[in-house]
Amino acid sequence: MKNTNQKDTLLRVLKYIKKYRIYLILSLILAVVTVVLTLIVPVYVGDAIDYIIDVNNVDFGGVSRILVKIGAAVGITALSQWLMNVSNNKITYSVIRDIREDAIRKIEILPLKYVDAHRPGDMVSRIIADVDQFADGLLMGFSQLFTGVITIIGTLGFMLSINVKITLIVVCITPLSLFVASFIAKKTFSMFKLQSQTRGEQTGFVDEMIGNQKVVQAYGHEKANQAVFDEINERLGRYSLRAIFFSSITNPSTRFVNSLVYAGVGIFGAFSAIRGAITVGQLSCFLSYANQYTKPFNEISGVVTELQNALACASRVFELIDEQPQVPDRAGAVSLESVDGSLEIKNVYFSYVPERRLIENFNLNVRPGQRIAIVGPTGCGKTTLINLLMRFYDVNSGQIVVSGEDTMNITRHSLRENFGMVLQETWLKSGTIKENIAMGKPDATDEEIIEAAKASYAHNFIKRMPQGYDTVISEDGGSLSQGQKQLLCIARVMLCKPAMLILDEATSSIDTRTEVKIQKAFAKLMEGRTSFIIAHRLSTIRDADTILVMKDGNVIEQGDHESLMSRQGFYADLYNSQFSA
Repeated sequence: MKNTNQKDTLLRVLKYIKKYRIYLILSLILAVVTVVLTLIVPVYVGDAIDYIIDVNNVDFGGVSRILVKIGAAVGITALSQWLMNVSNNKITYSVIRDIREDAIRKIEILPLKYVDAHRPGDMVSRIIADVDQFADGLLMGFSQLFTGVITIIGTLGFMLSINVKITLIVVCITPLSLFVASFIAKKTFSMFKLQSQTRGEQTGFVDEMIGNQKVVQAYGHEKANQAVFDEINERLGRYSLRAIFFSSITNPSTRFVNSLVYAGVGIFGAFSAIRGAITVGQLSCFLSYANQYTKPFNEISGVVTELQNALACASRVFELIDEQPQVPDRAGAVSLESVDGSLEIKNVYFSYVPERRLIENFNLNVRPGQRIAIVGPTGCGKTTLINLLMRFYDVNSGQIVVSGEDTMNITRHSLRENFGMVLQETWLKSGTIKENIAMGKPDATDEEIIEAAKASYAHNFIKRMPQGYDTVISEDGGSLSQGQKQLLCIARVMLCKPAMLILDEATSSIDTRTEVKIQKAFAKLMEGRTSFIIAHRLSTIRDADTILVMKDGNVIEQGDHESLMSRQGFYADLYNSQFSA
């Protein structure tokens, strides 16, 4: 994984902002207008004070004219600030929308090995929580950073026009405030990044425990999980306290320096007024400017701290976006259209981890329409073989040829389109039952969907549901039983009628009577289609044309049921063990 530092992260953020530079320029212009008008008001106030010459000696006409100018300046300032905030919101939420879109697009093309190796909760935390934190920091940066910097520059210009000496006092003390803010900012970035990483770890753990609460309670693992959560939570609290401590001392530190600036201006200005170097109105104006000049340093120090958190969160999202995608389809890759169902595996080698060998020199020749059953002990490579056929993983060496075409020269989309797959682990999305069945064929008619449901023996229980096929189910099926969810997944495949089938323990959660019916439906569906069947209940694959017996990634026996039983080898031992007394 590529680690991004603060500078790289900031440059990436600026690239996203570049698309919305029109709003950025508009925000800058409005910030200038806001600051200039804000700085003019103290001048007007100082002039108004000078119109109050003595008791019973007030130029009310002059004061009235100034009050009108102040009202106009305040009104335009309010409008400018509102428009500036609209522009800043447009930039911020457009940028985080783009980042989230890039992150989701990357997840869709990430190799399966990345998804297998990372907790879903941590990935969710990056895309949701970290991006939200980043948005908060970015919005604060736009809202306060621009106006703060422009206020500092503008205030200096106005102060120089009134009195150079007093302005020099302000400028000489200011670098101390910048030094304090810079020192703290360097400390907070790494701490906020640790906080963000630990928050992702916590989200992943909570997601894992909630999703498997039945297993946790069944094995009495509550206390052990509580201990793990407490440890993660304690670390998160420790990192958060450090980050918040350093970020919270920024404002008081800069306020102390700013108070020194204000005191220096007040003392020197008072003596200057006594000597007649400046008027009382100018001193009042100068004190107002000194306050306005130092105030942005407090705001900017807070913004800088918040930006450390924002950039730390953004760097985690960018790490996900920068992950290596799956190897793209080769240039000139063809679409698999006319499929005869033939398949050949030639000298295939594959392992998930280089030092742990799995499939070695694997060869297989499948004729069109054959039913190939794959059996063997757990971990022998049965599901791995399916992963290779579907190109969820690519072979390390060798070839898999479908209908005369090397799968490496076929687009993944067209290859998978020709396979129908039912897994032991069911997956349903939030939506209606009709939408779940039609996932592989969105343009299917209601009649086709009902026909597929009847073929999979799901129609009866669907009709008993409140809204039938229009019943909305929650993520992963909600209140449906495991068997009902599996029937919906089978209906999904029966609707698509693919050229080839992969059945990985497809009836493992279905009662025996329904399984007999499903097997008949599958037998009808498999007519003329090449089918790969993974099964632990060997009674379900007795009619397969070829049975591959796998062990340690190799095919150790091959043949039909009768020939394998007659050999009295590994398959016969497996089969007999399921029916022994």
